Amino acid sequence: MKNQQELTSDQAFNRRVIDIAIKLAAMAMIILWCFSIIRPFILITIWAAILAVALYPLHEKLTGALKGNKKTASTIIAIVGISLIAIPSINLSSSAIDSAQHIYTGIEEGTLKIPAADESIKEWPVVGEKLFNLWQDASQDIQKVAGQYPEQLKSLSSTLLSAVAGIGGGILQFIVSLIIAVVFMAKSGPLHQGVSKLMRRLMNDFGDRTISTTIATIRSVATGVLGVAVIQSLLSGVGLMIADIPGAGIWAIAVLILAIAQLPPIIVLGPVAAYYFTVAETTPAVIFLIFSIIVSASDAFLKPLFLGRGMSIPMLVILLGAIGGMLLSGIIGLFVGAVVLALGYELMMDWLSHTPESKAEVSELEQN
Repeated sequence: MKNQQELTSDQAFNRRVIDIAIKLAAMAMIILWCFSIIRPFILITIWAAILAVALYPLHEKLTGALKGNKKTASTIIAIVGISLIAIPSINLSSSAIDSAQHIYTGIEEGTLKIPAADESIKEWPVVGEKLFNLWQDASQDIQKVAGQYPEQLKSLSSTLLSAVAGIGGGILQFIVSLIIAVVFMAKSGPLHQGVSKLMRRLMNDFGDRTISTTIATIRSVATGVLGVAVIQSLLSGVGLMIADIPGAGIWAIAVLILAIAQLPPIIVLGPVAAYYFTVAETTPAVIFLIFSIIVSASDAFLKPLFLGRGMSIPMLVILLGAIGGMLLSGIIGLFVGAVVLALGYELMMDWLSHTPESKAEVSELEQN
């Protein structure tokens, strides 16, 4: 009788294990399936959420001015945002495409004109002599030099084409993300309640604090770093296009990357200004140099204007996030990576500062 009861108990246990295993497998399969379906939209949705959090104070002010009409406020932000970002970006990307085609065609047909190399290049360590000779040969006969490196040029051209295609895709992603962001802002109340319930479920008493830290970090990085970088890039692009600098779009993108990495745009604009002195008259060249210095120094007043306070996130974190995001997801990853890594750093620092020991110390102080 006892053996029969044990056998029955074992059978019931086995059935429960099998039942739980089947349920877990079914849940895992459904979750994996859902993830596969939404995977192409994850990056766009994350960027839309970042935009929504960063632009929400503006949306609130605009809604108040329109007597509580959230939909109209969202529509205005979408139209103005697309006009201010998408249209200049399309012009700059078009300039980048034209420049890449011009360079490739010029190399193939031998029509690309390269200025003679400066003698000071010889003094550069390690590569100075070789670089001077290569530059000098290219200035005399670009086709001959190109014929010596056919594989490298083929690889370079394919890289340029894929990069330009990535820029076009990134602009489209920006537009879609902005549209999703204004929908988020229009439905901000229910969305905030849902996120608040989720964070309380996951983190108990720290849920609301985590939400506050997340919002503050996103607004700091999005406005104080990304916003300033975009403004500097657009200003640089406009100045480069007015000056008719070859590859204006490419140089503007380089300025954007440097500005996000917290490096001064003069690193790009300085050599361009030096080149402009060799091909233009003195007056426009001096004006362009002054313009380059102003753009490079503009973060000194733009950051306090957008941030209003200092930012505690190390620049290395933002730099690694921007570069890693760009390598992982292209041009939009440049922005998302900087924000996400900065957010992860802030949440980790916040978690470390609220250990059980620190909570006990706080409670002791309150009792005293």
